[in-house]
Amino acid sequence: MTLQYLVFDFTEDTGGNGTFEAMASTAPTDAALVEAEIAQVLAWAEAAFPTGRGELSDGADWDFDLQEPAEGATRRTFVVSVSGTASFCEALREQFELD
Repeated sequence: MTLQYLVFDFTEDTGGNGTFEAMASTAPTDAALVEAEIAQVLAWAEAAFPTGRGELSDGADWDFDLQEPAEGATRRTFVVSVSGTASFCEALREQFELD
């Protein structure tokens, strides 16, 4: 499954946990398309790792953060962060064809 609006950068910590971060900025008329991609990633994560969302330091498999900085009336910007264990990150890479 390929994402069109969310282009993730990946970082990994020394413990093997990883974080995928993406920023998408679009006209308000296209914001629903970005929101649909975010919902798609969350739906997959919840289905594939149903008991695992929460703080990684507490033993969870994955966590998620979404910020929407104020951009005014001409743009909507979404900052998405998905963190997870090594197995979660590998599964996310495979599911959404991330490099």
